Amino acid sequence: MSGARPATMSDDKDRGRPGRRRDGKMPPIEQLRGRQLGRILIKMGKVRRTQITLALEIQKEKRVPLGMILVEQGFITEEDLNLALAAQVGMEVVDLGKYDVPKEVLALIPNQMAHTYRVIPYEFDPNRNELAVAIGSPENFLAVDDLRTLLGMTIRPALSNPDDIGRALDRYYPEQEQQSIASLIEEVQSDEDLARFEGRGESIDLDDLRTLADANPVKKLLNLVLLQAIKDKASDIHFEPFQDEFKMRYRIDGVLYEMVPPPRYIAMAITSRIKVMANLDIAERRLPQDGRIELTVAGNPVDLRVAVLPTMHGESVVLRVLDRSNVQLKLDRLGFREEEMAIFRQLINKPNGIIINTGPTGSGKTTTLYAALSELNNPDSKLLTAEDPVEYDIDGLVQVQIRPEIGLTFARALRSFLRQDPDIILVGEIRDLETAQIAVQASLTGHLVFTTLHTNDAPSAIARLLDLGLESFLITATLEAVVAQRLVRRICTNCKTEYTPTEEQLYELELRPDDIGGKVFFYGKGCDYCNNTGYKGRIGIYEIMVLDDVMRELIMRHASTGVLRVEAVKRGMRTLRESGLNAIYEGITTIEEVVRETIIGD
Repeated sequence: MSGARPATMSDDKDRGRPGRRRDGKMPPIEQLRGRQLGRILIKMGKVRRTQITLALEIQKEKRVPLGMILVEQGFITEEDLNLALAAQVGMEVVDLGKYDVPKEVLALIPNQMAHTYRVIPYEFDPNRNELAVAIGSPENFLAVDDLRTLLGMTIRPALSNPDDIGRALDRYYPEQEQQSIASLIEEVQSDEDLARFEGRGESIDLDDLRTLADANPVKKLLNLVLLQAIKDKASDIHFEPFQDEFKMRYRIDGVLYEMVPPPRYIAMAITSRIKVMANLDIAERRLPQDGRIELTVAGNPVDLRVAVLPTMHGESVVLRVLDRSNVQLKLDRLGFREEEMAIFRQLINKPNGIIINTGPTGSGKTTTLYAALSELNNPDSKLLTAEDPVEYDIDGLVQVQIRPEIGLTFARALRSFLRQDPDIILVGEIRDLETAQIAVQASLTGHLVFTTLHTNDAPSAIARLLDLGLESFLITATLEAVVAQRLVRRICTNCKTEYTPTEEQLYELELRPDDIGGKVFFYGKGCDYCNNTGYKGRIGIYEIMVLDDVMRELIMRHASTGVLRVEAVKRGMRTLRESGLNAIYEGITTIEEVVRETIIGD
């Protein structure tokens, strides 16, 4: 077994250390595991029975954890409480100051991972594939679960003083020595065990595949790619095999960026490692597979949705990163202008009707609808959602995952919703006539329905509903508004620079130099803060078409999309292109972004 023996609670040395009884001896951990917290603290010699009794009396009034009361009363310290909680779950206690951890043990956890989870490995048993790690709190079990997933090892946690962990991180994992993806790829290329798979192509048996997936350089590379993507707030991570190369790309703020490519021969190793982490079948390489990996990075829950697709040159894998800490679920954070916010709030507070949010995939429709539901989420209302997939788990919402393979379609879920006494319903997408008809029925029976469609702008949604087969009189009776949206990248505030656009750039917006008198334009030069892209984050631009009597009359007469658009603009609708121009004039985004995301006539 590598490394020194950990100092457990039953050691007799170091009498002054927290957790000792006044006689200098500590009860064996077996005597403390599973006991009540008060009894453990008494056995540790930290409190008297009278103090526990007093704390229990206070707890009846305050209804807060006993440990918190004992700390507030000054009977114990935070460290005493952590030691007692560790003993309660049978966790060892390790004094990192007495360790000199071998390099081969430290190498099992990469620098960035050690800092992200604030853990120190100190002992490894290769026979049992068991790694002992020091953590600063007995409640840090989420980090232990993540390490088990990322490293593919049994993790044995031990409690250590948080300050000792900080000092050990500085000693063993200096931040300036954090490995880059490029240096890890070099490590992969120099690994002789992996090099023997070069030129093997797809002819690798299952045992070799497992060996590849468990190779330490492969684990370290993949883990760094995942943690770096989450840190950079990427929305997707792509692993793509081609004939002569294997590409890794991130999508950040809607744009794909390529990373240093690893050797082509480890494509199957990385794909298999991802499959192992997502509990997928590594032997199945002919059919698509879907799964998920759950992590907690820097205290934030992160879901990785895994999609594996067989291609001509191997399996392509895309991981969708759903970071709950990164999603803005407040309407005032989405980019609505003041007057647009007032209109949207008025719409979502209607007692019944249908509100459609439209736009291409990745335009932020789901986030906008979640933000609306979050604002309406209170004890007076019952909110039901049918989604494919359920992207964020939100307290107070009854959320249903659509599963067409077993017959749980949007239409079937929506039909059941009407028997659940809801007030507000979210239907992830209207894909067919049956779903549209039930949404209409829900609206006519007094429910507010939110849903999405895939159309280029708000007026086009009417033609789409008619194409599905919905009668025009049902559309006019239930539809309240259509909100179209796009996401444009924000100019980085750190390197924002004023400039004068060329005539060609203005022409792309259908503007002449005379049209922009007094207007100021900006772009991002590129800096470390924005990874030299000139952009940081995204914001929504919107087009809100509200149906009034005139618009409903036009729909009843089957007016064309062009006629509906002209009338909607006449009645106050700001098009996507106009919203984009306002964002440019306010110095929020650039001409290139608005041209890319909107079309002339929007």
